[in-house]
Amino acid sequence: MRTLGHIYHLGVKELRSLARDPVLLFLIAYVFTFSVYTPAKSAVMDVVNASIAIVNEDDSRSARLVREAMLPPLFLPAAEIAFGDINHVMDRGRYTFVVDIPPDFEQDIASGTPPQVQIITDATAMSQAGRGPSYIQQIIEQTVRPEWPGRNDPANLPLVELETRARFNPNMQQSWFVAVNQVINNISVLAIFLTGAAVLREREHGNIEHLLVMPLTPLELMSAKIWANGIVVLLAAMASLFLVVKGLIGVPIAGSIPLFAFGLCVYLFSVTALGIMLATIVNSMPQFGLLAFPVYIVMSLLSGGQTPLESMPELLQKIMQFVPSTHFVSFSQAVLFRDATPAMVWPALFKMFLIGAAYSVFTLSRFRKMLAAAK
Repeated sequence: MRTLGHIYHLGVKELRSLARDPVLLFLIAYVFTFSVYTPAKSAVMDVVNASIAIVNEDDSRSARLVREAMLPPLFLPAAEIAFGDINHVMDRGRYTFVVDIPPDFEQDIASGTPPQVQIITDATAMSQAGRGPSYIQQIIEQTVRPEWPGRNDPANLPLVELETRARFNPNMQQSWFVAVNQVINNISVLAIFLTGAAVLREREHGNIEHLLVMPLTPLELMSAKIWANGIVVLLAAMASLFLVVKGLIGVPIAGSIPLFAFGLCVYLFSVTALGIMLATIVNSMPQFGLLAFPVYIVMSLLSGGQTPLESMPELLQKIMQFVPSTHFVSFSQAVLFRDATPAMVWPALFKMFLIGAAYSVFTLSRFRKMLAAAK
């Protein structure tokens, strides 16, 4: 009970010290508000309101139907330009797509001859250029299918008819994924930097010497920093999830919030220990920033949140199994998107706990050495 009392009071001291640091308070507010909302709303990689122009060389009813089918939210209202203006408007970046409908377009359709429609794409708009042509092709096919003479002929039907249904994100809105992924990534960066800054702040202000003359153990000192900074990250993340992700952006939370909060506590147990370990390696905040940022970037890019883990080299997949963020990303997406139950996510929770325990043991040994060097 005496040890628990020491850990509690030291943690309260950490919270008071954090409350008097306006820079860290601003960082916490920024990371879980503006840094979540802005990428979700502005960093859109889908085809949304793309500018498009139609070159109608046929001047037929079918060609006009194709133009009228290019509608929001995929495309802005289609403009009609002359064939000779294609290079002019593309060179000036006025349109992302130009659809050239050839002469005899309607006549070819009526005779059963597949018409050749050309799509000119501005590939500098890389994300839209990659997806837009397939959307345009589907729109044209759906528009002219009723005019196709052989549409009911079994010989012209495909052997396999594919019907795609999107689960967990029916409209495939990228902002849903980006918002949740930003919260997950920001939890990692804030937990690492808060705990690391707490250790280095003690050293730079000379408080380590004061603590060493007290009847405190390294375990008590480290545990206090873990729970105090961990609870700040937990409360900020949950507030961001409700107020920003669900409130402002409108992302539905499918799963259990208490289960996610429990998994977040397990993850914070490991990632805060990692922050303290990094702080024991360096001597100042600038050095800590130079060390912590590459660690965070590796965790963010290779944990499966940005790109699927399965697409990475097999050796890298095995290495990333020893990083807690890999399992936290899998756990968070399963709970928040797919309404996973504890029976489905307990392996990820167990792995996070084991990794956190290993990190804590190693960090405690490093923390003891740092305190011994300060005596």
